[in-house]
Amino acid sequence: MTVEDAGEQPVRDVLLEREPVELFKLLKFEGLAGSGGEAKQLIADGLVEVNGVVEFRKRRKIVAGDLIIYDQQVIRAIGA
Repeated sequence: MTVEDAGEQPVRDVLLEREPVELFKLLKFEGLAGSGGEAKQLIADGLVEVNGVVEFRKRRKIVAGDLIIYDQQVIRAIGA
């Protein structure tokens, strides 16, 4: 899925209590991965996009405005 396709999917807003948040932690806390290790593997396998680009950095810093796509699910990070 691309960012353009994300417009067709429901977007779930996630409030970031503090910024930045590491990508693998966001996947874990939002229930897209069962553990931090699983989240890191999903990223390493190239299954996660951030702002339309496949992301391989597990500790990528996510800030308000970022769009995360994994497994047909779209998450938009919003600031507190």
